[in-house]
Amino acid sequence: MDSTAPHVAPPQERRHVPVGSVVAVVIGCLLLLPAFGALAGGSVLTWANSTQRDDDGYFTSTTHHLETLRRAITSDEVDLGFDTQRGSEMGDLATIRLRVDGTGERPVFVGIGPSDQVDAYLRDVGRAQISDVTTHPFRVSYRYTGSGAPKSPPGSQTFWVAQASGNGVQTLRWPLESGTWTLVVMNADGSAGVAVDASAGVKASWVGPVGAGLLVAGSIVLIVGAALLVAGVVGLARHGSDHAPAEEHPPGRSPARLVGHLDPELGRWLWLVKWLLVIPHLVVLAFLWLAFAVLTFVAGVAVLFSGRYPRGIFDFNVGVLRWTWRVGFYAYGANGTDRYPPFTLSPVADYPASFDLDYPDHLSRGLVLVKWWLLAIPQYVVVRIILGGTRTAWTAAGDPARISVTGLLPWLVFVGMVGLLFTGRYPKALFRLVIGLNRWVIRVVVYAALLTDRYPPFRLDQGEEEPVAEDG
Repeated sequence: MDSTAPHVAPPQERRHVPVGSVVAVVIGCLLLLPAFGALAGGSVLTWANSTQRDDDGYFTSTTHHLETLRRAITSDEVDLGFDTQRGSEMGDLATIRLRVDGTGERPVFVGIGPSDQVDAYLRDVGRAQISDVTTHPFRVSYRYTGSGAPKSPPGSQTFWVAQASGNGVQTLRWPLESGTWTLVVMNADGSAGVAVDASAGVKASWVGPVGAGLLVAGSIVLIVGAALLVAGVVGLARHGSDHAPAEEHPPGRSPARLVGHLDPELGRWLWLVKWLLVIPHLVVLAFLWLAFAVLTFVAGVAVLFSGRYPRGIFDFNVGVLRWTWRVGFYAYGANGTDRYPPFTLSPVADYPASFDLDYPDHLSRGLVLVKWWLLAIPQYVVVRIILGGTRTAWTAAGDPARISVTGLLPWLVFVGMVGLLFTGRYPKALFRLVIGLNRWVIRVVVYAALLTDRYPPFRLDQGEEEPVAEDG
């Protein structure tokens, strides 16, 4: 037998992609994310409700010192809704408790009132408005306005919805109401020089029930998600058992094979509207690539523990790459055909663009942890040159800005399309180069997606057919 004869791949059997199992795995994984979030939130709320409340049921802050030489300390406006009329109760949501302790001998006043009426009362009055609060370490920033004195003591005003005044510790309790409100701390006689130790607390009766509800809901979603995930993985495992173990691909043939045959006749104008024609494909591919990402993670875990890539996931992910390449070949990844791509993950024998990948009998458990990020970094640099991307630039004012950088491949395809528009011909040499760049990119994707252990060669293999001679 002549050992120099080119290798001819045997015809491939048409493999059924277990879409139902794939959907179960993807939905199961997606359900696990909100389940874990609900369980974490419910645990925090239940813990806080059980351990962080005082004897009166309030979650209370530590006590901090507030002081100003002005006549009032005010909060910024607090907007609790669009209703500016009193009486729109929100007390079932929460009750606020404020405690202030005057550090001097003068009695203090603390009150909450509608912001417009507070502003009218304190117009031209010297006050320190809290503009910012940092907690570690605690620090209050003030915005100072006015310099005059109030025309009457704060306690004589009738617009306060909650108030307290006197010597020693003063406690204000206020069930939340819809509207825009301002908190005011003053000396009871309106004199200058306000100094208090203050703490705030909130009572919310819903914290415990909501925490328990999140725990129950999270547990239910977790069970459903885990059941779907297990069912999907079992289905994929059964699908994989229907296939005999794959033989290692011959040393002279790449495991990934991308093919693209240029149509003899291409329309001069069709490429102008292909962006519109491929929208249905792009919508489907968005969901397929979401599934691809989830299943790649699942497959990575399987490889880490077993050294084998689940066959059902493998067939699905290769199908996604195959579908993506057909759409790219039709549209702006190559513009090599005017034949509309089929909606299928399976091979289509008579379509001018095809992709296939040998199933690996065994994958390195250790490489799965590093090849997709560390080992692939040099390849990512090349792919970025080929495809382009975005980078951060700095404006004259020193602000960051994101700008798009067009890669080599989009430029070459554009040149080919312009040539087609004016001459009716797609330059063959240019097309061979475009296919070679696409081949480089998909080899990197295959490696980064854990589908093979063969490192992508730093070699531009041009041409419509996958070259037979490959370096091992």
